[in-house]
Amino acid sequence: MTTVFDPGAAAAEATDAILHDTLHGTARGVVVDSPPGAGKSTLVVRAALELADAGRPLMIVAQTNAQVDDLVQRLAEKSPELPVGRLHSSDADAYDKALDDLPNVRKSAKAGDLTGLPVVISTAAKWAHVKTDEPWGHAIVDEAYQMRSDALLAVAGLFERALFVGDPGQLDPFSIVGGEQWAGLSYDPSASAVTTLLAHNPELPQHRLPVSWRLPASAAPLVSDAFYPYTPFRSGTGHQDRSLAFAVPSDGSGPDRVIDEAAHSGWGLLELPARHTPRTDPEAVRAVATVVRRLLDRGGAATSERSPDATPLTADRVAVGTAHRDQAAAVRAALAELGVTDVTVDTANRLQGREYDVTVVLHPLSGRPDATAFHLETGRLCVLASRHRHACIVVCRAGVSELLDAYPSTEPVQLGTLVKFPDGWEANHAVLARLREHRVGWSP
Repeated sequence: MTTVFDPGAAAAEATDAILHDTLHGTARGVVVDSPPGAGKSTLVVRAALELADAGRPLMIVAQTNAQVDDLVQRLAEKSPELPVGRLHSSDADAYDKALDDLPNVRKSAKAGDLTGLPVVISTAAKWAHVKTDEPWGHAIVDEAYQMRSDALLAVAGLFERALFVGDPGQLDPFSIVGGEQWAGLSYDPSASAVTTLLAHNPELPQHRLPVSWRLPASAAPLVSDAFYPYTPFRSGTGHQDRSLAFAVPSDGSGPDRVIDEAAHSGWGLLELPARHTPRTDPEAVRAVATVVRRLLDRGGAATSERSPDATPLTADRVAVGTAHRDQAAAVRAALAELGVTDVTVDTANRLQGREYDVTVVLHPLSGRPDATAFHLETGRLCVLASRHRHACIVVCRAGVSELLDAYPSTEPVQLGTLVKFPDGWEANHAVLARLREHRVGWSP
C-alpha cells in the first residue's frame, strides 16, 4: 500500500520534536536545518512563545536589524500582550519606527533597561557588547548559518542553552578578510556558527524541517536535489495548487515566450547568444528589464492555496536577483527607463529570506570568461533559485556549460576542512540541465 505524503503532518511532527528537545531536553544546544520557505521564522516565534509561557527568560539573536524588527512584529502579532524588549544601537534609525506603534514592545539601547522582560531581541553585533551577571536561561539564534563562529563566541556567555535555526544552503557568513590561515582548525572564526558548534559538540540533537511552503511543486525537487542532497525536502503544495495566468496574450517575442514557459512549467531560461561581456552586460541587463516590463504589462494573476481568488501580479510581488551590486544598479536604471520603479532589484546576499511570486535572475556566470569561486558559490545560486512561489526566469548567455567544463576547480584543498557539498560546479550543472528543458533562445 502506497503511503500518501502529508506535508502538514510531516512539518508538525518535525516541529513537535524540535520544541520537545528545546523545552524538555538536556542538551545545551539544538540545531535545526531549514530549507528555503520552510517556516523558519514561524518556528522561531512559536519556540519563543512556548519558552515565554513556561516562564523561561529568553534572548533572541538575529543577524540584521531587519530580521530583528521582523521577529518583534511577528511576536507582537501572535501575542499582543507579551512584553518584548528590542535592544538596539544608539544610531538615529536603529530600528523600524513601526515598532513605536506596538504597546507591548519596549525599546532601548541599554540592556539594563530591558531587564526582567520575558523576551529580548537584538542583533549578534549588539549582544556582543552586553555584559550580565545572570545569564539568560535560553537563547534562540536565528539565521545561525549566516553567523560567523567568532560572533557566536562573543555572545556564548550570555545564555545557558540555545536553539540554533538556519538554512545550510544559503550563502556562507560574510568576512572582509580571507580565512585561509584558519582553514581546517576547529576554531576557524570565519566558519559558520553551526559548523563550529557541531565540530566541538557532535552529539547535539539535530533536526530538519522537511517541507518548503514557499517553493512550488515545480521547484522543490530541483532545489532539493541540487543544493540539499543530504537533507532533502518536499514542497507543501501540489502541481495543481498554484497557477499563473496572463490576460494579455504573447506578442511572440523572446521575453513573452519565456514568460509563458515559466507560467506553464515554473522555470524559464531566456538564452542570449554566447559572448564574453562586461559584468554589466548591456544586452542581458536590457533583457532582464524587458522581461519584468512584460510581466507587468500582460496583467498577470496568481492563484494559490492561500486564497481561492486570483491575486494580481503587481510590481511588489516581482524581484530581480543578481550576483553583483553594479549589475543590480544597471538593472534598476534599465527598469527606470521603461517606467518600472517598484520592483525589488538586489544581490543574492540581500534577497536572502525574502519571498516573491515571480523572480527574474541574471545568471552569475552569464558572459563570463572564467568561473571564480565567488560565482560558483552554491549558496549564491541557491538563493537566486529559491525566492519564488510561482515561477523563476533566468536570463543567461549561452556557453555556461562549456565554461564550467573548461574551468575545473583549482581551489587548494585544506586538511581538516569540512567540504561543502554539493560544490558549485556540480550544482550549476544540475540547475542548467533543468533550465535547458525550458529554454527560449533570443537575439535582442
